[in-house]
Amino acid sequence: MKILDTVLLLALPASGKSEVRRYLASLSKEQCEKEMHIGETLQLDDYPYVHFMHRIDDELMKRGFDPIFYFGPNRTFKDSFEWGTLIHLLNEDYHNLVTGTIVEVDDPANWLFDRIDLARSKVDLPFELWEIPYGIRMEIADAMYDECLAHLNELNETTKRGKEGKTIVIELSRGGANGSVFPLTPPRGYSYAFDQFSEEILDNAGILYVEVTPEESRRKNYERAKPDGQSSILNHGVPLEVMLGEYGCDDMKYLMNISDKENTVKIERFVEVKKEDKLVYDTKIWNIPVAVFDNKEDLTTFVREEPENWKKEDVDLIYLGLKNAFETLFNLMK
Repeated sequence: MKILDTVLLLALPASGKSEVRRYLASLSKEQCEKEMHIGETLQLDDYPYVHFMHRIDDELMKRGFDPIFYFGPNRTFKDSFEWGTLIHLLNEDYHNLVTGTIVEVDDPANWLFDRIDLARSKVDLPFELWEIPYGIRMEIADAMYDECLAHLNELNETTKRGKEGKTIVIELSRGGANGSVFPLTPPRGYSYAFDQFSEEILDNAGILYVEVTPEESRRKNYERAKPDGQSSILNHGVPLEVMLGEYGCDDMKYLMNISDKENTVKIERFVEVKKEDKLVYDTKIWNIPVAVFDNKEDLTTFVREEPENWKKEDVDLIYLGLKNAFETLFNLMK
């Protein structure tokens, strides 16, 4: 293996994941391959779907309908299994990317609505978007057309760049309520998320975990939030109720501690396999390698500035921290 194939970039909100992605994008091809063991990055993120769910709810409430996804604009999911919905949307994005599948549709908003409904069905949630009266659904589709088209175009442009010689980076955050006892109860936490990831992802992935304290996550979340930044990867803010109720802790270190192999997360589940021309269920086990990038001293916030304003001492610190983490991950995955 010359470069890492797929990296799950995991951390609490505002921990520095997006800044890490931005910093890596600033490096030369040679630096990435020789010093970080990654190719040019192809990036996937579940946050756009969080945003689209909010947008659908907003448009429904404008028209006098109850929201589908959230208790309110600044509140948590009505059904926590929506965390699984987000993973199944990422599974589809990943499959399209690795297979080179370009999606061409006339109506990107209704395409997205159908995708969300199908992903919800995979975690036993109902097809509620289908139940919206047709005229109202079309009004909402019209209102969201431009941003849905931009999202589809971004996915297709990423796919068109080709997978060969590149590293896929999948970014997400998972956690549990402040004060939770481990193990976290599904569908919260990374344990549940790993159970929902496709075999296709798990077979190829390593984990880069950006470590901060929950308190630091909340502080940085408050500082980065902008009133007009909710559709932005770098500037969106998570409401305090969600920070405390969903991201008051996370279970990554717990999962590493209970794994039967050092510096891994163990995932065990039933999968369909073909035996003697029959599909049967069998147990499959993954030990996903994990490297930790220690960001408790905040090595990443400066990356929000324009590159010409980055200070050398800040760049040196993030470079060294990421180089060591990626070196560890690469060696674990050999």
